Amino acid sequence: MPALRPAVLPLTLAAILCSCTAFAQDAVDSGADTQPSRNESPQQTLPTVHVKGRQPYDWRKYVAAKLKHQMAEVSATEITVTKKTTVTHLDLQPAVIGNNLQQLFVRSPGVLVTQQPTPTQFNLNYRGLGNPQESEYVLVMQDGIPLESDWIGFPTLYAMPLAQSISDIQLIRGGSSLLYGPEPAPVINMVSKRPKPGTPLHASTEQVFGGHGLYSTYNVLEGSAGKWTYRLDAGYVRSDGTRPNAQSQMRQADLYVEYRPDDTQYTWLDLHAIDADSGDPGRMSYPQWLLDRDATPTPWNRDWVDRYQLVLGHQHAFGDGWLFIGKLWAGYQDLASRAANATTAPDLAPQPPPSTTTLQDEQFRTQGLDMRIRKSWGRGNAFTAGVVAFHGNDPFRQWTVTDLYVDRFDRSGVPRLRQKRQSDYYSVFAENVFRLPHEIHIVPSIRLEKERVAVDETVRPPFLTRPLINESDTRTVPLLGLGIGNDFGQGNETYFNVSQGWRPLRYFDMASPFANVVPGHAPDPSRALSWEAGVHGVPVTGLYYDVSVFWIDFKNRIEAQHINATDVIEVNSGDTRNRGLEGQVNYDFLAPTALAAEGRHLETFLSVSLLNARFTRSAIPGQVGKIPAYAPRYLAKAGITWRTDKGYKASLTAVSSAAQYWQDSDQPFGSGVTFIPAKVPAYTVVDFASDWQLTPWLKLLAGISNLADRRYYDRVWQTGLEPAYGRTWYAGFELKM
Repeated sequence: MPALRPAVLPLTLAAILCSCTAFAQDAVDSGADTQPSRNESPQQTLPTVHVKGRQPYDWRKYVAAKLKHQMAEVSATEITVTKKTTVTHLDLQPAVIGNNLQQLFVRSPGVLVTQQPTPTQFNLNYRGLGNPQESEYVLVMQDGIPLESDWIGFPTLYAMPLAQSISDIQLIRGGSSLLYGPEPAPVINMVSKRPKPGTPLHASTEQVFGGHGLYSTYNVLEGSAGKWTYRLDAGYVRSDGTRPNAQSQMRQADLYVEYRPDDTQYTWLDLHAIDADSGDPGRMSYPQWLLDRDATPTPWNRDWVDRYQLVLGHQHAFGDGWLFIGKLWAGYQDLASRAANATTAPDLAPQPPPSTTTLQDEQFRTQGLDMRIRKSWGRGNAFTAGVVAFHGNDPFRQWTVTDLYVDRFDRSGVPRLRQKRQSDYYSVFAENVFRLPHEIHIVPSIRLEKERVAVDETVRPPFLTRPLINESDTRTVPLLGLGIGNDFGQGNETYFNVSQGWRPLRYFDMASPFANVVPGHAPDPSRALSWEAGVHGVPVTGLYYDVSVFWIDFKNRIEAQHINATDVIEVNSGDTRNRGLEGQVNYDFLAPTALAAEGRHLETFLSVSLLNARFTRSAIPGQVGKIPAYAPRYLAKAGITWRTDKGYKASLTAVSSAAQYWQDSDQPFGSGVTFIPAKVPAYTVVDFASDWQLTPWLKLLAGISNLADRRYYDRVWQTGLEPAYGRTWYAGFELKM
């Protein structure tokens, strides 16, 4: 809460003077003899006292309008004031079907999505900080708990909850590492839907059909009974995909149970389960893309993902401004794949299939603890502190099999790789927001992190001659941050944040299991120093804006350095400087009119991220001055939504990205049939989505993705490029009971 300008002393003095004046006047008016006596001085008129005061800043007037677009300044046990935040409330837009990430993050400025039309891998990055492959440089969370396979040793994103089960998407930039932990920036936190206490028992079912064999169902049962509140959901999505061997299916189930003995505390239990499998049609070279964009170089490959997580939480408000929130969680994730070499020919003629395939299984058994307290004090001040602990036990195994369609649980093949892997992470942190005169607030932050990763190898690939890997490494990383802000005018605020962040040392950073290089000293962790200054606010009814400039120094980037044609080693290759401007504008044209009182809205939004990124130091000759991979000069998102409360919603949205390099060398790869251009071409994709609450119990849903049928790709690896979805449609309904 912004500070009230202290005017107690001047106002008190003015009141005393006014009282004295009134008392003197009363004495004159009440006296019978108004003529001065011989010994009295003539009556004197006191000078007029003009009292001028400044109306305190009424922050309450603007909170509701701001919270439609950003997080609360102190959100439970988390301080987000002076940190750039964006919130997407999914109930204010049409339903997102089939986990279309472009639509899911279209209102999240600067978040770059690279398309992989299967539900077993999700690729995000931000401001050019690292390759989006499996979202390794972005911390993605659900209810404040990491969704990564292993938060420290293997921070990859292979499972994503269905959009229908999420209420809000929180995007937190500068200071996110001090708030939540490793990864330079940002944090993407998905907030699960929760029934309110007292909710009557009800159920709903959503049934959707669409192009490419799409079928999606999502079903909910929720309610409350006395001190108990509960929610159970189950979803299923299947699709044939756009190419042969691109069929996929995903199942999800969630259980939430809450016990609230009184208004000051509650305990909850959360169970999340995701099961997905998909064919892997393979990546293709650029000549293949030009000849046949539906080509399938790997018709026998397949991926499986199973993820289960149990969370036990407790929240207690002790009074006098004290709040405690604690979470314990345990998770299990199994990543399995069947991968054989692709067949490649200039004319796409049939080729002999490979003789063997590699069956891979990676398991992740993780446990964690997150305990936080908050103390509200003074006039809007708040202090937060907490501890985090995490452990991962992640065995990694491979087998060589002659059956190209071997079952994922088959173990009859020849062992190819076997590793024991473990990670440990501990952290303590504290932040405080100080409210000062003139609506100024200052937020100092401190966090101390410690990680340990270890790899113990007993079987190595047969084509290698290096020793077995038996490595462990420990790092202690202190982080500091400072935020400063000021409320001014009518609902406006400036913010400035400088903070440190870092990327944890992964298992593969210690020693590549597939390189013939003797393991040695692990590289230093990548570190980030982020500066951001901006202004946001709600200056007029219906308008929200947020514009900032940023500068990120990303040091000790860990890259694969080629020793020869086949062997690589992970090294600190250099530093990059990423700077730019990021802005967004949201406006409801009907908010200033009488139609807003009727629940009618015509909302538009536009966000632009302008980026200038360069290598400033590198161990690789000729690298300084080059542009890092996946750092487009601009990323723009825009849309317009026509909606009514409890009525209909229709949105037309667009995402436009500049061309971008897909590898740090800024060079093409391969030649002839294996050629891949240096740049991913620019693209613009337009989507339409709608739903209509026809009756209180029936809602209709319909939409078209990639309305113009733009044929493009935005995901490239050295093994080839992967086509994004063309035009596709869906239609369905939701029944409430």
